[in-house]
Amino acid sequence: MRWMGERRSDNVEDRRGMPVGRMAMGGGGAIILLIVGLLFGIDPRQLLNQVSMQTGGGGAATESQEGPVGAPNDSLGQFVSVVLAETEDVWTEEFRRLGREYRKPRIVLFTDQVQSACGMAGTAVGPFYCPDDERLYIDLAFYDLLRERLHAGGDFAEAYVIAHEVGHHVQKLLGVTDKVHAMREQLSEEEYNQLSVRLELQADFYAGVWAHDTQRLRNIIEPGDIEEALNAASQIGDDKLQQESQGYVVPDAFTHGTSAQRVKWFKKGYETGDIRQGDTFNTPNL
Repeated sequence: MRWMGERRSDNVEDRRGMPVGRMAMGGGGAIILLIVGLLFGIDPRQLLNQVSMQTGGGGAATESQEGPVGAPNDSLGQFVSVVLAETEDVWTEEFRRLGREYRKPRIVLFTDQVQSACGMAGTAVGPFYCPDDERLYIDLAFYDLLRERLHAGGDFAEAYVIAHEVGHHVQKLLGVTDKVHAMREQLSEEEYNQLSVRLELQADFYAGVWAHDTQRLRNIIEPGDIEEALNAASQIGDDKLQQESQGYVVPDAFTHGTSAQRVKWFKKGYETGDIRQGDTFNTPNL
């Protein structure tokens, strides 16, 4: 991925190394399963409460300490700021076509744990988007896990992680997230899981649209980049993660989609670049 010398976003908040209230994270096996199960989670308010209950920490949101805002100086921080800038350019243009204004999210870099408007979270939660404060949160150590444990390394795979979470921000701005969350009390767990899958697959589709448009605008994609993103999408399918973590698959418990579905929707977004084709909620055969 060609990113050196590209514009960097100023919407990066660097809280790395900043002290945050203590949150115990005992139980190594549970943490590994949590990382796998909550990867790219759709409702951070709920999953952060689950972490709090398991660790004894408080899940209520408090005023968060703000770190320096602007493009970081280190290489990985600069990479994140470039990818965020590219998502800003893509979605500003896409929203303009819809006759709307794109409200840029901020990405928060943290170490070990962070306070968001959705609650306290640790690294084990993985990257997440908080709709309550319209921020993306990531401990960059997650990229080590992506490469070493999930076998999904590469800079474009790392960019896909950010683009996916920005996809959730797009859903928030378009009103999709609120509609889905409002239905939680009306549905059974299995029925709501099916909606969750559709929400996640649409975010994968939007990540593909980002890849399509940013290539058109910047010509950044190098040989093997799309394969990196497709591999990352494949490695985090519910069926693959369940099989590896517990030895069997429970389709009713899927919340993110199978490996094949995640690959399919990212690929569709990349190949079409047409956000009108990403209506996963009215697609019978996902």
